[in-house]
Amino acid sequence: MTESPAQGLAHHLAGIGRYRLLLGIAATVLILDQTAKIWIQFYSGLPHGVYPPWAGITIIPGFFNLVFSTNTGAAWGMFAGYGRVLTLLAVAALAAIFWFRHSLQLPERRMQVAFGLLCGGIAGNLVDRAAHGYVVDFLDVIIFNYRWPTFNIADCGITIGVTLYIILSFTRSNAEEDRG
Repeated sequence: MTESPAQGLAHHLAGIGRYRLLLGIAATVLILDQTAKIWIQFYSGLPHGVYPPWAGITIIPGFFNLVFSTNTGAAWGMFAGYGRVLTLLAVAALAAIFWFRHSLQLPERRMQVAFGLLCGGIAGNLVDRAAHGYVVDFLDVIIFNYRWPTFNIADCGITIGVTLYIILSFTRSNAEEDRG
């Protein structure tokens, strides 16, 4: 017996429902990232590319500031000028995560948290590259007199998501070895 179109749609939507935690976290990271970037660009009054003490908003003196910066590359400005390549890599990464979702154990809630953060971050920077040709950065951190490269909420999602995935991968491997 074949499924009716309505049954097929219901079956498909039920499959997507298994990933609602991942989708919810990704959407939250994307919305927070884009909202903050809109505020920085259009409402904060911050000039582009000027850091404290000449401009910026000091949150924690000597440690954390809000600034307005852009980056046509990836982390630390690597691959500057290769925005199209970075855009294609972001799309490919999201497609690969979708394609290999079962191998990545995405039906597991803990993996959905890690990949929700990662996908939301990738999507946040992808929106910037598609809309502007660069990524908006605004979080300025100074650690032991070293000014860390300026970053954004999407970058935080990517970093935390990858770190969490690595930790979960090791804890899974150790747990499986203990059972074996």
